[in-house]
Amino acid sequence: MDDLDQALIAELRRDGRAPISDLAERLKVSRATVRARLERLKAAGEIAGFIVLTRADISEAPVRGLMMIGIEGRGADRIVTRLTGLPAVTAVHTTNGKWDLIVELATGSLAELDQVLTQVRRFEGVTTSETNLLLATKRAGKRI
Repeated sequence: MDDLDQALIAELRRDGRAPISDLAERLKVSRATVRARLERLKAAGEIAGFIVLTRADISEAPVRGLMMIGIEGRGADRIVTRLTGLPAVTAVHTTNGKWDLIVELATGSLAELDQVLTQVRRFEGVTTSETNLLLATKRAGKRI
Protein backbone atom coordinates (compact mmCIF):
# COMPACT_ATOMS: atom_id res chain seq x y z
CA MET A 1 0.00 0.00 0.00
CA ASP A 2 1.30 3.41 -0.90
CA ASP A 3 0.42 6.82 0.53
CA LEU A 4 -2.59 7.24 -1.76
CA ASP A 5 -4.03 3.86 -0.69
CA GLN A 6 -3.61 4.80 2.95
CA ALA A 7 -5.19 8.21 2.38
CA LEU A 8 -8.12 6.55 0.59
CA ILE A 9 -8.65 4.15 3.48
CA ALA A 10 -8.49 7.06 5.95
CA GLU A 11 -11.19 8.88 3.96
CA LEU A 12 -13.35 5.76 3.90
CA ARG A 13 -12.97 5.41 7.66
CA ARG A 14 -14.25 8.96 8.03
CA ASP A 15 -17.18 8.32 5.69
CA GLY A 16 -17.59 4.85 4.21
CA ARG A 17 -20.52 6.06 2.11
CA ALA A 18 -18.70 8.95 0.46
CA PRO A 19 -19.28 9.10 -3.28
CA ILE A 20 -16.29 8.31 -5.47
CA SER A 21 -16.40 11.85 -6.82
CA ASP A 22 -16.06 13.29 -3.30
CA LEU A 23 -13.19 10.92 -2.50
CA ALA A 24 -11.45 11.89 -5.73
CA GLU A 25 -11.83 15.57 -4.94
CA ARG A 26 -10.49 15.19 -1.39
CA LEU A 27 -7.54 13.09 -2.57
CA LYS A 28 -6.91 15.29 -5.62
CA VAL A 29 -7.02 12.39 -8.08
CA SER A 30 -9.44 11.27 -10.78
CA ARG A 31 -12.58 9.25 -10.11
CA ALA A 32 -11.11 6.45 -12.26
CA THR A 33 -8.06 6.35 -9.99
CA VAL A 34 -10.21 6.10 -6.87
CA ARG A 35 -12.40 3.39 -8.43
CA ALA A 36 -9.35 1.37 -9.56
CA ARG A 37 -7.67 1.73 -6.16
CA LEU A 38 -10.83 0.61 -4.35
CA GLU A 39 -11.18 -2.46 -6.55
CA ARG A 40 -7.49 -3.33 -6.12
CA LEU A 41 -7.63 -2.90 -2.33
CA LYS A 42 -10.74 -5.10 -2.12
CA ALA A 43 -9.25 -7.75 -4.41
CA ALA A 44 -6.02 -7.81 -2.38
CA GLY A 45 -7.96 -8.21 0.86
CA GLU A 46 -6.73 -4.89 2.27
CA ILE A 47 -10.37 -3.80 2.49
CA ALA A 48 -12.19 -6.77 3.96
CA GLY A 49 -15.63 -5.19 4.07
CA PHE A 50 -17.77 -2.32 5.21
CA ILE A 51 -19.93 -2.06 8.32
CA VAL A 52 -22.94 -0.06 9.33
CA LEU A 53 -23.38 1.26 12.86
CA THR A 54 -26.95 2.05 13.74
CA ARG A 55 -28.28 4.14 16.57
CA ALA A 56 -29.38 0.89 18.23
CA ASP A 57 -25.79 -0.38 18.16
CA ILE A 58 -24.77 2.33 20.57
CA SER A 59 -27.92 3.32 22.47
CA GLU A 60 -29.52 0.02 23.57
CA ALA A 61 -26.50 -0.75 25.74
CA PRO A 62 -25.15 2.59 26.90
CA VAL A 63 -22.85 1.05 29.53
CA ARG A 64 -19.88 -0.55 27.87
CA GLY A 65 -16.70 -1.95 29.31
CA LEU A 66 -13.67 -4.15 28.88
CA MET A 67 -13.10 -6.94 31.37
CA MET A 68 -9.61 -8.40 31.49
CA ILE A 69 -9.58 -11.91 32.92
CA GLY A 70 -6.84 -14.11 34.35
CA ILE A 71 -7.47 -17.85 34.18
CA GLU A 72 -6.01 -20.65 36.26
CA GLY A 73 -5.05 -23.84 34.49
CA ARG A 74 -6.35 -24.93 31.12
CA GLY A 75 -9.97 -23.89 31.37
CA ALA A 76 -9.86 -21.11 28.79
CA ASP A 77 -11.99 -22.90 26.18
CA ARG A 78 -14.68 -23.70 28.73
CA ILE A 79 -14.69 -20.13 30.04
CA VAL A 80 -14.82 -18.66 26.52
CA THR A 81 -17.83 -20.87 25.77
CA ARG A 82 -19.62 -19.66 28.88
CA LEU A 83 -18.75 -16.04 28.16
CA THR A 84 -20.03 -16.12 24.60
CA GLY A 85 -23.35 -17.39 25.92
CA LEU A 86 -23.92 -14.27 28.01
CA PRO A 87 -26.12 -11.63 26.33
CA ALA A 88 -23.95 -8.79 27.67
CA VAL A 89 -20.80 -10.16 26.01
CA THR A 90 -20.23 -8.64 22.58
CA ALA A 91 -16.75 -10.11 21.95
CA VAL A 92 -14.11 -12.27 23.61
CA HIS A 93 -10.44 -11.83 22.72
CA THR A 94 -7.59 -14.16 23.66
CA THR A 95 -4.41 -12.28 24.44
CA ASN A 96 -0.85 -12.63 25.56
CA GLY A 97 0.69 -10.85 28.49
CA LYS A 98 -0.81 -10.36 31.93
CA TRP A 99 -4.40 -11.18 30.93
CA ASP A 100 -5.66 -14.37 29.29
CA LEU A 101 -8.89 -12.90 27.93
CA ILE A 102 -10.31 -9.48 27.21
CA VAL A 103 -14.11 -9.38 27.12
CA GLU A 104 -16.17 -6.60 25.59
CA LEU A 105 -19.36 -5.98 27.57
CA ALA A 106 -22.47 -3.92 26.87
CA THR A 107 -25.38 -3.48 29.27
CA GLY A 108 -28.29 -1.14 29.83
CA SER A 109 -27.17 0.03 33.27
CA LEU A 110 -24.32 -0.04 35.74
CA ALA A 111 -26.34 -2.39 37.93
CA GLU A 112 -26.62 -4.87 35.03
CA LEU A 113 -22.89 -4.56 34.39
CA ASP A 114 -22.20 -5.26 38.05
CA GLN A 115 -24.34 -8.42 37.87
CA VAL A 116 -22.45 -9.65 34.80
CA LEU A 117 -19.07 -8.96 36.41
CA THR A 118 -20.11 -10.84 39.53
CA GLN A 119 -21.33 -13.76 37.44
CA VAL A 120 -18.10 -13.98 35.42
CA ARG A 121 -15.90 -13.71 38.51
CA ARG A 122 -17.69 -16.78 39.90
CA PHE A 123 -16.79 -18.94 36.88
CA GLU A 124 -14.57 -21.82 37.91
CA GLY A 125 -11.04 -21.08 36.75
CA VAL A 126 -11.33 -17.27 36.78
CA THR A 127 -8.69 -16.15 39.24
CA THR A 128 -8.51 -12.41 38.72
CA SER A 129 -10.12 -9.67 36.69
CA GLU A 130 -10.03 -5.97 36.04
CA THR A 131 -12.75 -3.96 34.34
CA ASN A 132 -12.59 -0.59 32.63
CA LEU A 133 -15.64 1.39 31.54
CA LEU A 134 -15.60 2.78 28.01
CA LEU A 135 -16.52 6.45 28.22
CA ALA A 136 -16.37 7.40 24.54
CA THR A 137 -15.45 5.60 21.33
CA LYS A 138 -13.91 7.17 18.26
CA ARG A 139 -14.15 5.34 14.98
CA ALA A 140 -13.14 6.78 11.67
CA GLY A 141 -13.04 10.29 13.07
CA LYS A 142 -16.58 10.11 14.43
CA ARG A 143 -17.56 10.20 18.08
CA ILE A 144 -19.92 7.48 19.14
